[in-house]
Amino acid sequence: MTDDVISDTPREGPRDEQGADAREESLFEAPPMGEQERMVEAILFASTEAVSVKELEDRMPHGCDAAEALVHLRKRYEGRGVTVVKVGDAWAIRTAPDLGYLMQKETVEQRKLSRAAIETLAIIAYHQPVTRAEIEEIRGVSVSRGTIDQLIEMEWIRFGRRRMTPGRPVTFVVTPGFLDHFGLESARDLPGLKELRSAGLLESRPPPGAMPGPSSDEDDESPEGQSELFED
Repeated sequence: MTDDVISDTPREGPRDEQGADAREESLFEAPPMGEQERMVEAILFASTEAVSVKELEDRMPHGCDAAEALVHLRKRYEGRGVTVVKVGDAWAIRTAPDLGYLMQKETVEQRKLSRAAIETLAIIAYHQPVTRAEIEEIRGVSVSRGTIDQLIEMEWIRFGRRRMTPGRPVTFVVTPGFLDHFGLESARDLPGLKELRSAGLLESRPPPGAMPGPSSDEDDESPEGQSELFED
């Protein structure tokens, strides 16, 4: 009788433990490999430096296999414009070697304008159309042909209409290229003298031959003077 009781007693203990282990493992089940591959792709794409397998797995959910995901990702990028490459012990997404020439950038060496060229350009911009004689009168010194030629070569100034005066001297005006370079819609958008002085781009002292007076700042903003500069 005792044996029957012992033999009929259910032994549920071990099965319960196995079920608990299975449930615990399911809580940490890794995402599908396709999703792991996407995760690795996102990390490599956003990283400025190569990323190791350990660093990948540290960022990914528990149970992920970054190494296997890399195998699938490399295969998917074969023959594409970018490839998954190994850099030392790390991985990165890089431009395909045969397309590297597309990433080359040609830069034009910028020549620094001389002070004479800057002054001449400024006079033309603010007083256009202006003749060479008028430029020299404003600057107080002669303007070399090389200075004018340099500005014309840069396509920042061009020849304007000839003046209906003795000798019919040619005038100079700024070009659309000049306006585009400095983000101006027209020459009327050039900053005023007061703005240039406040920005430290122009000395506060008056030009040679000018008499300083208390109303000089007001004269700078005079609408009559401003319209006079841009008369054709």
